[in-house]
Amino acid sequence: MQVAFTFRNVDPSEILKDYAREKLERINKYFPDPIKAHIVFAQQRGYLFGVDVLITLHNGLVVKGDEATEDMHSSIDLVMAKIERQLRRFKDRIRDHKPQQGPHRQFLHRVVSMEPDTSVEPPITPIIPEAPSQQSGPRVIREQKFVAVPMTVEEAIMRMNLQHDPFLVFHNVLTHDINVVYRRNDDTYGLIETSQQEK
Repeated sequence: MQVAFTFRNVDPSEILKDYAREKLERINKYFPDPIKAHIVFAQQRGYLFGVDVLITLHNGLVVKGDEATEDMHSSIDLVMAKIERQLRRFKDRIRDHKPQQGPHRQFLHRVVSMEPDTSVEPPITPIIPEAPSQQSGPRVIREQKFVAVPMTVEEAIMRMNLQHDPFLVFHNVLTHDINVVYRRNDDTYGLIETSQQEK
């Protein structure tokens, strides 16, 4: 297994690397094929030690997890236990997984702020505005391009769980539309379909 490590605000430690490698070996009982992993150790808010794990399986599926405690070894234990639970839950589906055929459709994700832009200094001489300032409205502070991968609803839910994401945008191979699945508070899932439904 190829393993890469990143240390953020933490001194590099061979002991932590070896401990994390030992925990990663448990995954081989589910998937003996060669896989790669990236583990990030980081100190958060001065007293918490976070561990982010990203594992790429032999068939391209990505499994993610993160935990933060007051002890780095405990964070490693918790995040690897979380990942192992998900792998055990979807073990058969992951083994049988084959990428769906179809176009990969791009979409844009924007982060919008409703707060006023404080980066612009007010004028020294007060000016009475003739119209409402545009700076007080919604303001795009970040945007990213993503690709909606073709998959079924069931596969989208599996991927969302493996990556511990609250939602997933995907290209539905059955309807050929962009769909969104998301996790609800009552342990069920929501599905947003963008196709025009006939009344």
